[in-house]
Amino acid sequence: MVDTASNPETELSVRSLEPGDLADVVALDTVLTGTTKQDYWEGVFQRVLDDESRIGLVLEGEVGLEGYLFGEIRAFEFGSAMCGWILALGVRPETTRKGRASSLLEEAKLRFRKLGVSSLRTMVTRTDVPFLALFRRHGFVGGPFVQLELDIEEKIEEKIE
Repeated sequence: MVDTASNPETELSVRSLEPGDLADVVALDTVLTGTTKQDYWEGVFQRVLDDESRIGLVLEGEVGLEGYLFGEIRAFEFGSAMCGWILALGVRPETTRKGRASSLLEEAKLRFRKLGVSSLRTMVTRTDVPFLALFRRHGFVGGPFVQLELDIEEKIEEKIE
């Protein structure tokens, strides 16, 4: 695959995750989030590599790993039909807005479709405008569910006192 949005001569390829990609994914995630989560990513890799209903993709370019996408098929929580979930998506900050995340999303759509999934979901922070815009460009819209949250730390402390 050629990413003509950034440079027609830069060859990029999306491929399935391999065990040797762990260090690069951890390093890129650390850059993106500011936190090193080695144990978390080791668990993600184990689950993705051991389960065909999970998707792990990496985007390779001239400088090595330029992005990643992780997803899985989930079914029937809260009465939901089976669907694919995009759980993590990241690209090198210096390459944003050059089609990298779109390349990963397009490949994920194809792979989920081959697995029998007809819809995809994800969660995005309301204030993360670039991610919201990316997913909207790819046809994502508000879904039938509302994410709710409760700070149990605060509620537990109230009962203890």
